[in-house]
Amino acid sequence: MQALHTAATGMAAQELNVQVISNNIANLRTTGYKKQTASFQDLIYEHVRRVGAQASDQGTILPVGIDIGGGVKTVGTPRSMTQGTLSQTGNDLDLALTGEGFFKILMPDGTYQYTRDGTFQMDNTGRIVTAQGNPVQPTITIPNNASGLTVNAQGQVSVTLPGSTNTSTIIGQIGLTRFINKAGLQPVGSNLFTDTPSSGAPQDGLANAEGYAGITQGSLEQANVDVVSEMSDLIAAQRAYEMNAKVITAADQMMQSTTALFR
Repeated sequence: MQALHTAATGMAAQELNVQVISNNIANLRTTGYKKQTASFQDLIYEHVRRVGAQASDQGTILPVGIDIGGGVKTVGTPRSMTQGTLSQTGNDLDLALTGEGFFKILMPDGTYQYTRDGTFQMDNTGRIVTAQGNPVQPTITIPNNASGLTVNAQGQVSVTLPGSTNTSTIIGQIGLTRFINKAGLQPVGSNLFTDTPSSGAPQDGLANAEGYAGITQGSLEQANVDVVSEMSDLIAAQRAYEMNAKVITAADQMMQSTTALFR
């Protein structure tokens, strides 16, 4: 019976939906995380009677047809790139973005990846790096005798050097990168993304310039996950899964009844 297969596709779809929702909830406190949603499409139809077909020799046309659906399929798990709220930390190297753009990170193999996670630190040479030790681009090295580290909205990094108590010295500029379709970036874990043909080519620029985010020092961007919405979606997905399971049970009982009639 076709209903068994149709309901099975529904159960598989809702199982994936629950997996996506659970990942969103698990990353509720992940800095810079962008939530995902599951998108579905109906499967190909069996056209028992095609709408618009000729219904008689007199040329009458069928106003409606008979189309038997084959179920549902998952077509994507698009990521919402909306702005997350900012949380103050007070740490000099915690940087939050408000607006468009990503921090550009140099990887060990020479390629670049991108992140909204501004939880930065200094390595043993004074470079500003990620939690994995990969340098933020352009590479900025903080002198070991410097104090009063500040990062302004434009991404300019300034410090106070010995002998210049009242004067700050700019030692570098943190750059940002934009994409035409930021939802087309490929997540690779560790709060990082890589560009793809769907995202478009990376467009490097300066913070707080036209079309680029400003930088807020001493803060971090929180995940854009709405707990209430996720819990509501979770309940809806669970109910949909249960209803598809009941369809399988009903279809199985119908098959058993039909088999008993012909014994």
